[in-house]
Amino acid sequence: MFDHLLQKEVQEYIKDFRQELARLAFSGSPFTDVSTKELLQQIESRQKAKTKLPTWFTTPGIIYPAKLHLEQTSSEATAIYKQNLVGGKTLADITGGFGIDSYFFAQTFAQVHHFEIQQHLCDIVSHNLQHLPNNSFISQSKDGLKAIENKTFDVIYADPSRRHDSKGKVFFLEDCEPNIPKNLDYLLQRCNTLLIKTSPMLDISVALKALHSVANIHIVALHNEVKEVLWTLSKGQTKTPEIHTVNITKAGVQNFKFSWNTTAQLSLSAPLKYLYEPNAAIMKSGAFNHMCDAFKLLKLHKHSHLYTSQDLVDFPGRRFKIEKVLPYSKKQMRHSIDFDKANISTRNFPETVAKLQEKWKLQQGGDRYLFFTTIENDKKIVLICSKIIDEV
Repeated sequence: MFDHLLQKEVQEYIKDFRQELARLAFSGSPFTDVSTKELLQQIESRQKAKTKLPTWFTTPGIIYPAKLHLEQTSSEATAIYKQNLVGGKTLADITGGFGIDSYFFAQTFAQVHHFEIQQHLCDIVSHNLQHLPNNSFISQSKDGLKAIENKTFDVIYADPSRRHDSKGKVFFLEDCEPNIPKNLDYLLQRCNTLLIKTSPMLDISVALKALHSVANIHIVALHNEVKEVLWTLSKGQTKTPEIHTVNITKAGVQNFKFSWNTTAQLSLSAPLKYLYEPNAAIMKSGAFNHMCDAFKLLKLHKHSHLYTSQDLVDFPGRRFKIEKVLPYSKKQMRHSIDFDKANISTRNFPETVAKLQEKWKLQQGGDRYLFFTTIENDKKIVLICSKIIDEV
């Protein structure tokens, strides 16, 4: 099926390609039995896999699907995180896709069923299984919802497609395929645990209205960019869901958890010696007041989401030493900004980063960090900071 793409000279061409893709599209394929479209797909998708899917990238003989499937699939880092959320002997992946999640689930489950409705994608997964190390799972081209009709599993996993035939890219669960809220009871009757992956754009409070039996919600960021929101559900679950925020970085994993809809005390203060900026997963979770309670910090303003303390503490985000606090005025800025490069951030501030760069003739970069923000009494200030580098 893929013999023409697996020829030695074709594989070497794909692996060694360093030109602009537009140039290949214009000049055409150098191979008589491989189309330009096929070459472009393999090259473009392989390049995307380099950092997202290093196991696939470094394994010879891998066939890649269209770029859209690579964009929608989990990264290896987030798939490994998912691998440890659920347990048991049998798992059904009812929206199998390129098989990344199934691959890592199969390392901890005795039996994994990968159901993918698109035959060509299922064929690619089946082929790649022959080349990937230490892995085996059952891949079938079937509608996942129909395939589990007369079966039960320890875990059912679903990553609904966020592409709608008429609406385009969608975020609400009801618009995704399959429609999880519509089929929720059907799914829960066939497993002990239902694990759902949703868009990072999905509003948690909106999704909780569409779902029931939610036990845990995991907001997973990779290098401070939220990649997916994971939901574990079990039949009869009625307790308040626990929110887990996770930021996977080169320096390690930043974790923080709290119970949904619990209140926390807000404590405000003017800037002290240190400044703290929550990671993207916490920002997505909305656990802003919980930061004060959990880490004994003070917030600069109710809506600024920046924190301060006199003594340095561990924190799931970036930490800075405050070098100078400036009232935001022309006189103060002209007197104190005697440099031309800084890393600019805004929190609860009326001007954009681009506008501030242009206004004060600053280039992005360097060792200084400027936070334009609002503090108590709605005063606008600028914090000139140096970053505290955490040990790797």
